[in-house]
Formats: sequence, C-alpha cells, structure tokens
Amino acid sequence: MSIKDYLKDRTLFLLINFILFIIICGIMLLINISIKIIFLIFCIWFFPVLFYIIVEFIKQKSFYDELNNLMESLDKGYLLSEIMKEPEFIEGKCLYDLLKQANKDMHEHVKKYRDMEHEYREYIETWVHEIKTPIASARLIIENNQNEITKNINYEIKKIEEYIEQVLYYSRSNNVSKDYIIKEVSLATLVRSVVKKNSRDFISKRISINIDSVEGTVYSDVKWLEFILNQVIGNAIKYSRERNGKVKIFTIQNKDNIVLTIEDNGIGIIEKDINRVFEKGFTGENGRKFGKSTGIGLYLCKKLAKQLGLGITLTSKMGEGTMVSIIFPLGSVNLMH
Repeated sequence: MSIKDYLKDRTLFLLINFILFIIICGIMLLINISIKIIFLIFCIWFFPVLFYIIVEFIKQKSFYDELNNLMESLDKGYLLSEIMKEPEFIEGKCLYDLLKQANKDMHEHVKKYRDMEHEYREYIETWVHEIKTPIASARLIIENNQNEITKNINYEIKKIEEYIEQVLYYSRSNNVSKDYIIKEVSLATLVRSVVKKNSRDFISKRISINIDSVEGTVYSDVKWLEFILNQVIGNAIKYSRERNGKVKIFTIQNKDNIVLTIEDNGIGIIEKDINRVFEKGFTGENGRKFGKSTGIGLYLCKKLAKQLGLGITLTSKMGEGTMVSIIFPLGSVNLMH
C-alpha cells in the first residue's frame, strides 16, 4: 500500500476539512480576526489531522505488508487466516473476521466434497471386487468347455480384468500411502511375473522377449510395481511392429539407484508428443491411429511412481521404438545381487 493510494482513499475526508476551514476562515476575515490567529487555528486544526493520517497509514501499511509477506511464505494460501494476527484498527478487524468466516466455510465445503469423493471411491472399490465374482465364474465355465471360441472369450475376459484393475488403481491413486506394503522385491521375479501374465500377447503377436539382463533387489510394494510394469509392457506390445517385434528388459546399477528399462522396437512416438505422454487423457498421434488408447495408463504410472518415491522417464524415436525407465533410489537397505 502506497501513501498515494492511501491519500487518494482519504480524499473526501481531507476535502471536507479544507472546505470547512475555508468557510470558517472567510467568516473570521469578515469579522476582522488577524491572520496570525487564523494561521494558529489552521495549525490547531490540521496538525492533529495530519498526525492521525500518518499514524493510520503506518498502522495499516504495516498490517498489509505483513499479510503480503505471510501469503508469499505460505504453500497453501488459504491458511492465511489461521496464522495472521488480529489487527487493532476497525477495518482490519472486519477483514480479519470475514477471512475467518470464509476459511470456515471453505473447510466445510472441502469436507463435503472430500466425503463425496471418499464414498465414490469406496463404491468403485466395492464394484471392482463384486465384478470379480462373475468373471471368476465365467473363467470356470471356460475351463470346463475348452475350445477355440472359449479361448477367445478368455482372452477378452483378460482384457476386461486389466481395465477393471486400472479402475481400481485409479480410484486409489490419491491414497497410495494407505494401501502399500514396502518389502524386498526381486526385480527378476517381478519382471518374469508380469511377462508371464502377458505371455499370450507375446506369442500371438510373435514378439520376442529378452529378460536375461534383469537383476537386483529393491524395496517397494510388489502389487503397485506389477501394475506399473504391466502398463508399460502392455504399451510395448500394443504398439509393436507387425513383424519381428522385440522387447528387451534390463537393469543398470548406478551409485545411487537401479534403473529398470523396458525397450521395444515398435512404432515409436512422434517427437511433439513425447513431453505429453504422462498427461492425463493424452493419447497423441498413436492413440488416434490405433483408436485403443485411453491416455490413462502412463498417467497412472507417473502418478503412482511419484507416490512410491520412484522416477519414470520415456524416450522414443518415431519408427525405431521406445524406452521407458523406472528409477529405484538406493538406500542403505538396498543391495544389488
């Protein structure tokens, strides 16, 4: 707040005082009161007014400067009313009370929508678990009636299960900390498990897979890692070449981390899309061509990896393939075998 703005706001107050003084000054001149007396009255009138304006300006400027400093230092600006001091002047007190009330109303609204989101998430999780029962029954029927048709149905059911799993992980993605269990994870075992889950796709598309160079142990949650890896491998399969498709999975140990890389020789990603592949709902050029992309898979991978304390990067060249690397930071408990 500048002195210019403050005086501009007090223009009416000062103008009224000057008009009153001029009127009184005119009356005093008419009755032949000396100029010295008029000057003395001017000083007695306007010195207190000037002193009042200066004191009020300092008080208000100090208050608003402190508010600005607090706002700049806060990560969450809406907490301002919780830590600001109650001012001594009436305008500041009114502002303080209004901010307190606004903050209270905001918290009530946030709680309302948080409860709604929690109920919705619980419903999704319940639905996911309920839907597994008819899927399991369908698989049992298929097991008892093996033929080419039921094999194809079983393949489509596997796709349904993957989409259902994606829904479940999406609903939990904001609350990973309440759901994961950190324990020792063998990267070789993890990779073999996910590759086995996708074995039919590798075979049907005649994609060769090389996992000989995967080794190492990290500490993380197996279930969440399997989901992330399955999404990445699923993309490698989906966007593979029609002939001579290859996927190579390997690890590199650095001083501070272990990097698990999934490399394919598929169609690759156009350069202008690479920086946006982790955005929610972004499908890019490949998504438009293939028409099967939802733009959720890599977004979830990035989000879950961040919450697990992992890094994830993607490099690609159109027509040559894509490399996705998952970076596991090494602590004192992480050992390379």
